[in-house]
Amino acid sequence: MRFLLDPEQREFGRTLSALLSASDTPSVVRAWGAGDFTAGRALWARLGEAGVFSLAVPEEYDGVGPLPVELAVAFVELGRAAVPGPAAETVGASALLAALGDPALAKRWLPGIASGETMASLALPGGGPYALDADAASVVFFSPTPPLPEKLPPASKMSSNAGRADESRPAKSARPAFEDAPGGRKAPQDFGKGRGGEEIRLAPDHGPVHASADPARRLARPAEGGELLAEGEQAARAIQSAQDWTTFATAAQALGVGEALLAQTVAYVKQRTQFGTAIGTFQAVKHQLADAHLRLEFAKPLLFGAALTMTRADIAAAKVTATEAAYAASRTALQLHGAVGYTQELDLSLWIRKAQALRTAWGTPAECRARVLEDHAHSTDHSDHDAYAT
Repeated sequence: MRFLLDPEQREFGRTLSALLSASDTPSVVRAWGAGDFTAGRALWARLGEAGVFSLAVPEEYDGVGPLPVELAVAFVELGRAAVPGPAAETVGASALLAALGDPALAKRWLPGIASGETMASLALPGGGPYALDADAASVVFFSPTPPLPEKLPPASKMSSNAGRADESRPAKSARPAFEDAPGGRKAPQDFGKGRGGEEIRLAPDHGPVHASADPARRLARPAEGGELLAEGEQAARAIQSAQDWTTFATAAQALGVGEALLAQTVAYVKQRTQFGTAIGTFQAVKHQLADAHLRLEFAKPLLFGAALTMTRADIAAAKVTATEAAYAASRTALQLHGAVGYTQELDLSLWIRKAQALRTAWGTPAECRARVLEDHAHSTDHSDHDAYAT
């Protein structure tokens, strides 16, 4: 697929890039991770003025959307700048409220989301029982879930690489719904069953805040109770819509994170010398950078292809490809920087850890691949039925 953005879309991306480049986002990220949201909220307000969040809000609620292609452009830039906060979840909340078909609920929050005044977070099946940045968000929507088991698997067996190790498992195995949980803890596999996925509530508060693989991603479980907003089939449809849009925005963010990691690494190997020669001239280094570049380039058409169709299978394909490409770029960046990316003082670590967290947020690689295969199998079944019919 050859996909070209039009001049307005390219100019929108350049405008956001300039805005974020002037915002010293590494400082914003560090403050956010420490629980100081002042700079992050100021940046969020500027993004709202630039129209980022209105892209997911229907026109009748003061938005201009939904415009998935423009959202992809925007979220690639947000990822490239490592912007903290529940940006993808706010897009998902817009989809959730729009899909509920309740004008009163939509008018209650969507205009604020469109303007950037309202920062929303989610805790829904498919994303885990923890809401991202619930302590910073203006509003948290959640679907009630079963309680966490008292005994959890050892954290050593649930490292950030767990997604790769689990890829040999069946799609419906005991693989937890997400990696991005406090202390490496995992959501129970039956998350989303029972009442979960059948109710949508407004969280009255949240539990203790935990750091995730990315310190700037602060996780908290919504408190029980709260206002019931929807239930039954309508709630289930809205949750699915929110899952799709949040996953899509996460994929775009991951692509931007990967591109930023590659750009920083290319700049570094040009200036670091060994034996009097820039290491970027070494063939082995060139090969690693070329591999990372190709993976990111292959992810782009899948992301924008998903923006055109917004089907669950295409979104899942874009998510797994973009996040795996970003993760590979983070590994390349870490190695070619001589492993200094491990040190938190180096800004590079902000992107490396974000790539690690986004890889399994809103769908692990194995779960996304399973979603694609299920869609393919479903299509094949229908083709077979059609063939028999003829």
